Amino acid sequence: MEILKKYHLSERSKIISSSLPGEKSKKILELQKQIEGSIVSYPKNMPIAIKRAKGSIVEDLDGNQFIDFFAGCGVLNVGHCNDFVLEYVKKQQEELIHALDFPTENKISLIQKIIKNLPKEIRDDYKVCFGGPTGSDAVEAAIKLAKIKTGRDGIISFKGGYHGMTCGALAVTSDIGFRNHISSLMPNVHFAPYNYSYRNEDGNKNNELVAFEEMLTNSHSGISKPAAIIVEPIQGEGGNIVPEDGYLEELVRIAHENDVLVIFDEIQCGFFRTGSFLEFMNTKAVPDIITFSKGFGGIGFPIAGLIYKREVEAWNPGAHIGTFRGNQVSISAAIGALDFIEKYDIAEHTKTIGSYLMGKLELLKIDNPFIGEVRGRGMMIGVEFVKNKESKVPFPEFVKKYRKECFERGLLFEVGGHYDNVLRLVPPLVTTKAIVDAAIEIMKEAITACTEEYMEQTLA
Repeated sequence: MEILKKYHLSERSKIISSSLPGEKSKKILELQKQIEGSIVSYPKNMPIAIKRAKGSIVEDLDGNQFIDFFAGCGVLNVGHCNDFVLEYVKKQQEELIHALDFPTENKISLIQKIIKNLPKEIRDDYKVCFGGPTGSDAVEAAIKLAKIKTGRDGIISFKGGYHGMTCGALAVTSDIGFRNHISSLMPNVHFAPYNYSYRNEDGNKNNELVAFEEMLTNSHSGISKPAAIIVEPIQGEGGNIVPEDGYLEELVRIAHENDVLVIFDEIQCGFFRTGSFLEFMNTKAVPDIITFSKGFGGIGFPIAGLIYKREVEAWNPGAHIGTFRGNQVSISAAIGALDFIEKYDIAEHTKTIGSYLMGKLELLKIDNPFIGEVRGRGMMIGVEFVKNKESKVPFPEFVKKYRKECFERGLLFEVGGHYDNVLRLVPPLVTTKAIVDAAIEIMKEAITACTEEYMEQTLA
């Protein structure tokens, strides 16, 4: 889309002009190491100090520019420093910034826009509330609401699921690597298998659904009836896994037949990431509670909350509060992002560019012995690497090397998956074909270098 060119630093980042990290970045990285807590993670694999960013391009202190297929972990849906959205932000900053949960025209406008973007036939069924400013806060609120409504305690989550790092959110996150040195979390959480068709033995969703249903119906499952299930319509950290058609519908049917609430975690896959306002809208599944955050802040402003059925309403005033819930500037950024998406038809652009990128990646797969699967929807794409396409043995060593090679050539992305063997590509939705082409060239160069190295090792 021609208009989107103005929302980037350039159509193609300039060649990396210094060794990475550059000298200026090295100094800041060293200072960070000395004075900021050891909890810092992203610079470990992408060692740069960022100076500025625009659209899909990030520039470091040394003038190196990178194509950003990471987007702040799926936050920057309408791109870095989008001028259109910044106008909304600047105007709001001059009028009102903090208002607790008092009503403002600003907030009511956003709630109305959120509801308007839901499918017409269910709009009147839902309400919206804001919580603390991060996705973890939204998950905590959803769990609390489900427990209050049902009077029950348990939660069923899914293997490969990621829901945040606060104690409740972490308890429903399956990766035990995040739980180092934590002796106990929220009790009574159980994990069901997620529909991961690439690694299903029989290639269909029925086994997972049968296992899930038995957790609820078999009196010897060892699981008391839970308050809710929480599931990502597309798993993010788990490897951008898109379940088979019909899986989510059956999951909801089984839960509802057993009087269990359904929470869809749309924090990563929502806000047009897949081309629809929310991912569940690409299915016929209808959840009771939806968590939102990340992309809703448009250009990186923190915001989080719930969209839930009116019939689930169960808490009293003040039952879930947060000083920074519904920050007025973040709300304005969300309104600006929604208006931008509507004005430039970013939903359709997301589908078009996502399909274009998937096609390019499928061509890479044909020529490479280690790419097992390319999957995704819209601008949420996973590329899974394996040692052998027949055995599907995960190949995290290759992916670790590959990310480094791509980084050194000017491309940023994150790695995830059940086995840390998946490229997680989540570009800003304003990414153009020219930027995709440039990213693919980097990926081709890097994959050739890595493949040759590993093939030599195999032969040796």
